[in-house]
Amino acid sequence: MSHVFRHQIIRQVVVRGRVQGVGFRAWTEAVALRRDLEGYVRNRRDGAVEALFAGPADVVAAMIEDCRRGPPGARVVSLDAQDGTADLLHLRYPGERFSLLPTV
Repeated sequence: MSHVFRHQIIRQVVVRGRVQGVGFRAWTEAVALRRDLEGYVRNRRDGAVEALFAGPADVVAAMIEDCRRGPPGARVVSLDAQDGTADLLHLRYPGERFSLLPTV
């Protein structure tokens, strides 16, 4: 009996453009939960949206690609992605797979 394990990764992304006031955080949370990812999303005071995605590499990559477009009304100018750390997952609310966090 063979098992196939998909590699788990953690990526932190910062999305810039018209990404606040257009439902970007709620959209990100809904899509991430639908994909069974762990992490968080929050606005930043500089006008960007920051998110952390943890899960299978292919699913995280697809989520990041979706963030390059965002929800209707968003206009993404740039998206920076870098490796995240497991420590960042502790920013989530207790008991939640994916959290919508306050502005930082």
